[in-house]
Amino acid sequence: MAHLRKQIRDNVVTALTGLSTTGSRVYASRVYPMAAANLPGLCVYARSEEVETTTITRPRTQVRTLTLSVEGFVVATSGLDNTLDAISLEVEEALAVDPSRSNLAKDTRVETIEAEYVDEGEQPVGTIRIDVAVDYAALETDLETAL
Repeated sequence: MAHLRKQIRDNVVTALTGLSTTGSRVYASRVYPMAAANLPGLCVYARSEEVETTTITRPRTQVRTLTLSVEGFVVATSGLDNTLDAISLEVEEALAVDPSRSNLAKDTRVETIEAEYVDEGEQPVGTIRIDVAVDYAALETDLETAL
């Protein structure tokens, strides 16, 4: 089995695979060559994680908030903003279907959304980053099993 962080990230990738705009172009990594053939596409990765210990007796219970980033990439066209908004809509609604991430988490919620235009590389690209907080709990001695 794997760390709950990975299990949750994999769950999010699965939940986002097959959306109308990005299809199967969903990658569980912040580093993925987003060439034209992979666009529009999504990258899903962990940005940070806060850990709070809630018990004194060992093994201690930890309540964690994992921040995942879902980044959408689109080749810049005249409808760039509309496509980025469509990606955001699809991602947000897909994540809301199962906030427990198949019982791996207590809650999932969108926290911030940022869009920008990048004109470096082969061709200009529009991006949207959706930061998602996922709350989960585990024992410090068993970070593979959700409480």
